[in-house]
Amino acid sequence: MSLKERLPFNADPVYLIDGTALFYRAFYARADLKRADGFPTNAINTTLRVLMNLLRDENPGHVGFIMDGKGPTFRHQLYERYKAQRPAMPEPLAQQIEPVRRGVELLGVRLIVSDGVEADDCICSLAHKYKQERPVVIVASDKDLKQCLDRNVVLLNQAGKADKIITLESFREEEGLEPAQWPDFQAIIGDSADNIPGIPKVGPVTARKIMAICPTLEALRDNCAALPEKLREKVEPELENVFLYRQLTRMKPDCCDFPLGHFALEPMDLDGLHDFLDEYELRGLKRDLPRRPGKTGTPPQVAAPAPRDQFSLFGSPAAAPKQDDEPPVTEVARTDDLPTLAGEEVGLVFENDAFFVGVEGHEYRYTGPADALALALEHASVLATPSVQELLRADPAWGYLLSSQWFDLSLAAYLLDPEARNYTWPRLRQSMFQDGRPEFAQAAEGLHPRSQGLAALAYMNGIRGQVASADLAPLMRDLEIPLIPVLVSMEQAGIGIDLAAFAGFLNDVSGQLDALTRSILDHAGESFNIRSSQQLAAVLFDRLEIKAGGKTATGQRSTANEVLESIRGQHPIVEDILEYRMLEKLRSTYLEPLPKLVGDDGRLHTHFNQLATATGRLSSSRPNLQNIPIRGKYGPRMRACFTAGPGAMLAAADYSQIELRVLAHFSGDPALIDAFRNDEDIHTRTAALLTDKEPQDVLPDERRNAKTINFGLIYGMGPQKLARELAITVNEAKGFIERYFDKLATLKAFYDTVIHEAEARGFVTTLAGRRRLLPELHSRNNQLASQARRQAVNTVIQGSAADIIKMAMVAAHKDKELAALNGRVILQVHDELIVEAPEPNIRPAGERLKAIMQSVAALAVPLKVDLGLGRNWADAH
Repeated sequence: MSLKERLPFNADPVYLIDGTALFYRAFYARADLKRADGFPTNAINTTLRVLMNLLRDENPGHVGFIMDGKGPTFRHQLYERYKAQRPAMPEPLAQQIEPVRRGVELLGVRLIVSDGVEADDCICSLAHKYKQERPVVIVASDKDLKQCLDRNVVLLNQAGKADKIITLESFREEEGLEPAQWPDFQAIIGDSADNIPGIPKVGPVTARKIMAICPTLEALRDNCAALPEKLREKVEPELENVFLYRQLTRMKPDCCDFPLGHFALEPMDLDGLHDFLDEYELRGLKRDLPRRPGKTGTPPQVAAPAPRDQFSLFGSPAAAPKQDDEPPVTEVARTDDLPTLAGEEVGLVFENDAFFVGVEGHEYRYTGPADALALALEHASVLATPSVQELLRADPAWGYLLSSQWFDLSLAAYLLDPEARNYTWPRLRQSMFQDGRPEFAQAAEGLHPRSQGLAALAYMNGIRGQVASADLAPLMRDLEIPLIPVLVSMEQAGIGIDLAAFAGFLNDVSGQLDALTRSILDHAGESFNIRSSQQLAAVLFDRLEIKAGGKTATGQRSTANEVLESIRGQHPIVEDILEYRMLEKLRSTYLEPLPKLVGDDGRLHTHFNQLATATGRLSSSRPNLQNIPIRGKYGPRMRACFTAGPGAMLAAADYSQIELRVLAHFSGDPALIDAFRNDEDIHTRTAALLTDKEPQDVLPDERRNAKTINFGLIYGMGPQKLARELAITVNEAKGFIERYFDKLATLKAFYDTVIHEAEARGFVTTLAGRRRLLPELHSRNNQLASQARRQAVNTVIQGSAADIIKMAMVAAHKDKELAALNGRVILQVHDELIVEAPEPNIRPAGERLKAIMQSVAALAVPLKVDLGLGRNWADAH
């Protein structure tokens, strides 16, 4: 649905695009697209793709593409350090500036290069000029442009996975401010992306408190005495500076003056576009263009345009194949009727109870038995298929083929872009015809869009080079594809369930919930729906007059668990509600549904998802066994419900502090390495460093604090969250973090190096070569950029830990000694593997698993595994 349909515009809008921001994002979104001679084309391709999509979807009459020009701006004259920390533009990006500008103009879009002022200022000026005449859509992600919002001006932010429309009303609701106040607000909090300091130790929450009392900087200057004393002490020394900061954050509404007609979309230069896309080998973009004038063949049928449609770039959908236009397929029921498959690259897709086999330019629909087809394919050189896991789940015959023969299309797409989420075959096949990548355009040349086996082969040919150029081929070949049969074997094995234990547990929890319900209603003095957050808020904050702990994004009083945790000492009802919620989750998520999912064999069979997380960790579903409670009051009892089969026992092998060991390996920090090599308690050792004590003198609370920060910093924990975790002030948390990095100085250097390299390359890699793209590192949105920096460090550590346990799973599955003991891996949860074996063999099977896990990767510190044995999971753990 177009913006014109989603928003009540009374006229066609003018679109003003922040071309510089789009250009940067395009560069870091795909770092590996190049012309045959090595010239980078990633920013050209994605920038023009986004622009062409906008022209197609919105069919605009007026568009401006505004880019930063050369030279310093007035802001550099006002403040010498403005943007001083920003690295120089990468050379491969700078090489693409001129081609992108040329491509924009060939599309008929007016290009403005703003020398001496920033593109944002030009956009602000133009929006201010045109908003009285017609709606204005600013296509940008820069938060500074929020000050341009008006009843006739909206922001279209394309920085996330989905477009976000920001209107005047949504801005007011989200920020609690008016657009005119935005420069004042930004001046107070500062902007690290532009090197604007702001008032020290004043963040968004405090700034809103200030502006609730003094809505402008002028009011702040004149009425600073009205602020609470602690706030006044922060603000007064910066009153002169903050006006300078506002000059840096405020857009210039009078620096760009073009008549509206200047931005009328012009006819594209079709000849020039074809030559341009040929020059940069952007064949995927060419597929979306009408044919070049003078070319033979039937041109796209374009409906007679309305006046504002006359410059539409795209032909009508009639040019697409009709639904009944089926690709040519040969029906076969016997493998004898297939051509020789030995030594061939074959596309294989199972759909609608048939196998579609693509080979040597021909497509066959095979309806015979799977085992016969698997036998016919045993000497094929490569088998390109959407999901090897689905084939193995459907028929064990596919397991006899070598893992080196498979090319898993969904897995390849996932490794290249682990945050795309959708790797289904229909989506991948569609992308081959719509994606702008030249590799796909060449591979799909002349291919019917509804073909299956040949399309699988074409997709492989299009993506295989990308996998290789991203150095992902070894990861796919040596780890991820060999892991697939391991996962299917675990799914089919399942884990035993003690139904009587589940029933007893459910009965006890149900009784406790009934008692808690009575207690909560007695405390409330009235009957209400405990599950209703609105009714609960009324009871807590109105009837019982408990001080509200926070608000939701929509301004409602929050009853989230973290809020209730902060007020649990104010009234006994809060403790009851927290206990009620915990037990209700236990009942509804595990105790009631899991027994219903048990198979005829008395075991629970989960599905392991290999393509679900950006860090490479596995997940499970139907049911999810990755989040079974393991700690707390009820964790052991929950685990005790999972058992070995008759005559068997379980061995649970759990990596000890694997992420901290990976951190020690990558960072080379001598304190961490020494502690792990000497098998010391790492949290006690860290606490001793932080408190200047001997390890034996460390108190339990000091060890707990060190443990929190050791693990928290892997996940990017900041001072605010650390303060909440340790129940200390934010300033104390900041001091704690500073002391931590002072004592473990190598860690800080490692974190900085990871982020610096990620900013330069656009991605991070793990121990096994897994890659995660992080385009938001260069976002002008501080929140997005900060999140990307946390993700960079977290992915290197957590992703490498995921690599190691996958290596262990593959090694254990192939291990002949473990197989001789009839030991089989049946479950993986986070850093733990569970093996089931006959009772007499369980100890040697567990010890063998432990040895495998400790030897699969050579790190600077030893891998350590804790092993437990038992009839059920709780005893083994």
